[in-house]
Amino acid sequence: MDSNEDLDHARGVLLVRDAMNRTTADLPALPDLSGPARAQGLRRRVRVRASIGGGVLTVVAIAVAGAVALPDSGGGGATRVGVAAAPSVSQTQPLPPVHLEPSPGQSSMADLPPAERAKQEQFQNRAVPVLQGLLPPAVGTLQRTDLSVRLYQGTKDGKTFTVIFSVRPTGSDTEPRTCVNGRGLVCKKGALPDGTEVIAATSPVDDGVTESRIFFRYNKSNVSLAVSPHEASRTSAPVTNDQLLTLAKDPAFLDLVKAADADPVEQAQKILPAGE
Repeated sequence: MDSNEDLDHARGVLLVRDAMNRTTADLPALPDLSGPARAQGLRRRVRVRASIGGGVLTVVAIAVAGAVALPDSGGGGATRVGVAAAPSVSQTQPLPPVHLEPSPGQSSMADLPPAERAKQEQFQNRAVPVLQGLLPPAVGTLQRTDLSVRLYQGTKDGKTFTVIFSVRPTGSDTEPRTCVNGRGLVCKKGALPDGTEVIAATSPVDDGVTESRIFFRYNKSNVSLAVSPHEASRTSAPVTNDQLLTLAKDPAFLDLVKAADADPVEQAQKILPAGE
């Protein structure tokens, strides 16, 4: 290394030190802590300084590398210093909803007031990753629909499984649910961590093709989750009673239930007396 290269190197080091000193000088002073808390605070500040200083170091290094890489008057070029590419940002946006046309006389989420529609869409977007992580992979990629806040679709290998997740205020629907096996229906009981009874059932839809569902009451709401078969391919709902009972006890699922119970996204079901 000749004298000019020594000078360039020294200047680069000084630039880095000056930039790091100016950056870390702006950090607030540590509070007067003692014991483990002080040690933890020191470690945090070191990490912050290292992170900020590292960013400054990268910027300065790029500038120095650019200067060093310029071709000299004799046409020779110095070796360029490579700069690592920024890491790619993962996609956090939910998939767009599946568009379903309402039947004649049926309303859809598009008919809701903007504030209520936004509230329901927000709940759906919160529910999708939770249900995706708890339902078996065979249900496929889950998406919300724009028809109803209760309605979702899972798609895998060209098969679509309808998923209905409902947390509805009880209203006048206070009849107890029973678990009775027979006529192809297979029923099983379970319990939430607080002891609340959960009923899971697998029942035939057509010629042995089955759907699976769970039901339980939580505070002021009736909670249900149902997975329908793909009837075109005669594929039963790819989820068992045991899997649904396990799903019902998961804290992330119960957080969804608690949120919808406290701030409902569905209206209470009204049951009219016979003859009305």
